[in-house]
Amino acid sequence: MAGTKNLKNRRVVVGIVAHVDAGKTTLTEGILYSCSKLRTLGRVDHKDSFLDNNEIERARGITVYSKPACFTLGDTEFTLIDTPGHADFAPETERCLKALDVAVLVISGTEGIQAHTRTLWKLIDHYKLPCLVFVNKMDRALTDRSEIMRDLKKDLSSGMVDFTASGEEFYEAVAENDEALTAKFLEGRKILDREISELVAKRLVYPVYFGSALKTDGISAFLDGLTRFTPVPERSLDFGAYVYKIRYDEKGERLTFAKITGGSVSPRDSIVHRGEDGTEEKVSLIRLYDGAKFEGVQKAEAGMVVALTGLKDTKAGEGLGSCENGIPPVLVPVLSRKLILPSGVDVSTALPVMKMIEEENPEISVTWNEKLKEIELGTMGDIQDEILKNRIRERLGADVELSEGSVLYKETITGPVEGVGHFEPLRHYAEVHLLLEPGPRGSGITAESICSEDILDRNWQRLILTHVFERTHKGVLTGAPLTDVSIKLVRGRAHKKHTVGGDFRQAVYRAIRQGLMQADSVLLEPYYDFRLEIPQESLGRAMTDVERLYGKCSEPLIEGGRAVLLGSGPVSTFREYASEVTAYTRGLGNISFTFKGYDICHNGAEVKAVSGYDPLSDIKNPASSVFCANGAGFVVEWDQVRDYMHQEGIWFEDEEPERDAALRVSRTVSTEFVGVEEVDAIIAKAAGSNKREDPKPKNRSDKDRLPELRKYKAQPAKEPYILVDGYNLLFADSELSELAKADLHAARNKLVERISNYAGAVGQRITVVFDAYRVENHPAETIRVNTIDVVFTKTAETADRYIERLAHLKASEFDICVVTSDMTEQVIILGAGCRRMFSADFYAEMAAKEEALRERYGVSE
Repeated sequence: MAGTKNLKNRRVVVGIVAHVDAGKTTLTEGILYSCSKLRTLGRVDHKDSFLDNNEIERARGITVYSKPACFTLGDTEFTLIDTPGHADFAPETERCLKALDVAVLVISGTEGIQAHTRTLWKLIDHYKLPCLVFVNKMDRALTDRSEIMRDLKKDLSSGMVDFTASGEEFYEAVAENDEALTAKFLEGRKILDREISELVAKRLVYPVYFGSALKTDGISAFLDGLTRFTPVPERSLDFGAYVYKIRYDEKGERLTFAKITGGSVSPRDSIVHRGEDGTEEKVSLIRLYDGAKFEGVQKAEAGMVVALTGLKDTKAGEGLGSCENGIPPVLVPVLSRKLILPSGVDVSTALPVMKMIEEENPEISVTWNEKLKEIELGTMGDIQDEILKNRIRERLGADVELSEGSVLYKETITGPVEGVGHFEPLRHYAEVHLLLEPGPRGSGITAESICSEDILDRNWQRLILTHVFERTHKGVLTGAPLTDVSIKLVRGRAHKKHTVGGDFRQAVYRAIRQGLMQADSVLLEPYYDFRLEIPQESLGRAMTDVERLYGKCSEPLIEGGRAVLLGSGPVSTFREYASEVTAYTRGLGNISFTFKGYDICHNGAEVKAVSGYDPLSDIKNPASSVFCANGAGFVVEWDQVRDYMHQEGIWFEDEEPERDAALRVSRTVSTEFVGVEEVDAIIAKAAGSNKREDPKPKNRSDKDRLPELRKYKAQPAKEPYILVDGYNLLFADSELSELAKADLHAARNKLVERISNYAGAVGQRITVVFDAYRVENHPAETIRVNTIDVVFTKTAETADRYIERLAHLKASEFDICVVTSDMTEQVIILGAGCRRMFSADFYAEMAAKEEALRERYGVSE
């Protein structure tokens, strides 16, 4: 697959998104007609639009499937992707967004910014897409251009600029969004199209156009702006492709729709799956789709959107070649339904069909419930349910039903925990140690390795991370999917002769499960953001309802006898509330919902009790490990694994202090160290230290080594040296943390003074390191304060990274103790052979020393 340095034409992928009935498909028709792509204008209501060519779409008058069309303007080749507008099909729209270079948001001039418009804008912002706005239906009465612009600036972005304006007014509005252009405008110099395009690319300016797509009014101006101001991204020379959807055609051929992000690909080329260790597939044919029709091409180049045949293992959201995998989707189903099969249709026949449909619609997440002998799936709403039933009928040849929806729960953890998995039946071997930590809400599952290649080969590490992502891991409260967890590979062990890839799969699954069995888990449920508009006299009832339904809302906005409440609440309690609003306001009120995300379940204990889930009875998700003795494997239950594991574990703040010495967890050491001169300057006064290296421990178990390690720790042969993570320590103290909110400089000085006093009292060398990585053009700086050194890191370098480098570089010369409560940093510095002290313990030690000095010298506090 060759790279290409020069493209014949500029290529841009544009996607059109909108709230249903805003005129998105009509605008698409108008664009293609204005470009002479179509001879006649199709219409949704006439059921003859170019891209809504599916029978279901024409029957319902809505876009259900995303489809591409191609057109050329000047020297630019555009691929336009029309996406579904109904909220039930928003996951398909979201998958398309990841394949775009620029988005076009269509807004109805009569309806303004609607509920789904806000959801789409959040997605555009989430994926950091440049965006143009087309305000449609401006030919109708009661449309106010200035009012629409005010709403766009207030509710979406202050960077919205009316590009139908002209002259000084237009250039001034553009220049307001950039200091350099403001200065240029005030100097009377001309602002160039290239400069405006750069602001659009940086998402500082969002061009807004007005018109009527049905009458093609305003489309010429929009296309002119699309050509002049749309940024063309740089393409990689290495082959890469982003898969945004999977489809099966009428002949059953599996199609992988992908945007080529770099290089090129031809039929019979092999492509590599990211995250899979060496897995390759060969492309059979390449189709270039234009509406319902396609043509075969011999080469797909960067910037093109094509369908690849011959690939069986691709997944929507996957990166191929040099393209990274997509981040977890924002929009996910919140309701689970049971598939009800008619008599005469066997589950074994239906399940493969459902799995095929799941490939096309990953969000439905088809699962087989072994306990209930049922097929379960997630759906977005009633419209999608009807479409799904039609597609199942087409492929299965039978009518099916879906049960009433129940809420889809998830699980996460509240604190760090180590999970250990060991898999050693006869002639097999793998052990894995994983650090599980809670992640931010909405982050899904993330994984990385902080394990040294001296401990475990890089290829095994990559395979372990692949196994983390290859399945949905169940929680231990209700068996709901695990989410918002950061997983770090800390240690692992393979056998030169007996380890095969499947061994690490078993070890990884068991390590995660064993960690969850130890962790404090919490149940999460989906939440809506809502906008409730009611007559003012209904306000009291509405606020009482919000509280009753376990929701929260802001202060009401009251204007013209109407009240607006903005808030959020659980899907489980609010899902039927719209009908209540209609009833108690006699049709004068309305509520709109957008998916907010998952948060703590309001009735977790009740849900857990109803589920009846027993994690120890879940034989498909064991937390136990398998060890080997006397030529036979034996099972060790999860709570005894630490007594049998072959490698050292990691210990946490609330565990026995004597265990601290038993850990030596390593990480690959970066070669980008702080300069030797800089380090030596910091510790120049530490001359005369004993440089005798640590005795190398024999290859024995931790239990055998523990007395020796305790003895060695009690009789250090090296001079003590304390490294302090400054801000970590500062914000661990409530008083200093509060002071920092008002005056960070004062809080920092107070902490430094206290540490300096402590250093003078104990006579130890101490260096305090503060982040300056967000300060532009800041060089590394070391300041001597009484008896301690205070270091401010250089721009783009964190205190964590500085301490890690210093610890690795000087651990053989000094008995280094690092003061921090950062769990990841602790793991790394312990791997350098250093000790660690938690921030709370250091404060206690300073307080004890201060008290001793006061008593000694008779000084009152």
